[in-house]
Amino acid sequence: MDRDRILLTPGPLTTTLRTKLAMLHDWGSWDTDFNGVTAGVRRRLLDIVHGHDSHVVVPLQGSGTFSVEAAVATLVPRDGHVLVLDNGAYCKRAGKLTQMMGRRVSVVGFDEDASVSPQVLDEQLRADASISHVVLIHCETGAGVENPLAGVAAVCQQHGKGLIVDAMSSFAALPIDAREVRFDALIAASGKCLEGVPGMGFVFIRQAVLDGCAGNSQSLAMDLHDQYSYMEKTGQWRFTPPTHVVVALAEAISQFEEEGGQPARLARYADNCRTLIDGMRRLGLRPFLKPEHQAPIIVTFHAPDHPAYDFKRFYAAAKTRGFMLYPGKLTTVETFRVGCIGAIGRQEMQQAVNAVGEVLREMGIATAPA
Repeated sequence: MDRDRILLTPGPLTTTLRTKLAMLHDWGSWDTDFNGVTAGVRRRLLDIVHGHDSHVVVPLQGSGTFSVEAAVATLVPRDGHVLVLDNGAYCKRAGKLTQMMGRRVSVVGFDEDASVSPQVLDEQLRADASISHVVLIHCETGAGVENPLAGVAAVCQQHGKGLIVDAMSSFAALPIDAREVRFDALIAASGKCLEGVPGMGFVFIRQAVLDGCAGNSQSLAMDLHDQYSYMEKTGQWRFTPPTHVVVALAEAISQFEEEGGQPARLARYADNCRTLIDGMRRLGLRPFLKPEHQAPIIVTFHAPDHPAYDFKRFYAAAKTRGFMLYPGKLTTVETFRVGCIGAIGRQEMQQAVNAVGEVLREMGIATAPA
């Protein structure tokens, strides 16, 4: 095969050659040149959410989940009470990590095939005044659901509660404007819709709550208040930064800006999603979600109802054709997932559909429009 396999996952993603080439050089972690790259990345991230007047951004080494855990530990005081709105696997992960950090946590559940409800949140906050913070997963990629960020944020603001948003799979694709939506923290990562490589998360923290975060975290390495304070004083990371990841992200942001920013990225991903769903339907594969709940990030499909179907064989055969799919994350029905994000467009999505059709026929599974 004369090209890298296309990663049809929610991250890591397929990246451009320009992004890959940015990682060919070594950088000194305390060098002024690298400090300049870090400062530029932070400034441009704030540009994306229009957050210069209201928020700071704090980068952190590690996967996106590292930054979710760091945000909860930094933003929520030891005696705080977190309410997690749960409609999928990543919501459950947020609840688990909150509990493991010793914070009180309550979980309100919703169906995996539907968005969370701002109305239910309002009822929960009216019933329990001890809740201090709400955690929302903006795009729950367990099924691919887009949750109503603006509606949830409005309810939290009305009740004076802190909102922590996991925007891992939505940031830079779905609209997020800090001038219109109030959040105390919003978390994303390098290897998602900015189309960088994995290894760095970042957290936007509202300036009004920043000083109150000092001393909350029980972790040395994941204390975002300390990370921010040190960066402001020195321009440096407290501990060894993921230098190659940072410079790759800087290059990826340049391409994001050249493409036209968030609206253009959303348009491409939405086109990818339509191409994928329409093509899979022609093969007889049905999406799990109704259109009104589907984010153009990753699509969950019902597995073929056929005795010959086996996901491991299905995955391996698609991989040999150059496309890497993703297993299902649901417990109720058998599914698989296909990502719409990364440095790909309509042509790659149609090629992926064609490959899936070949695999199904190879497995002896007839294809017909759903």
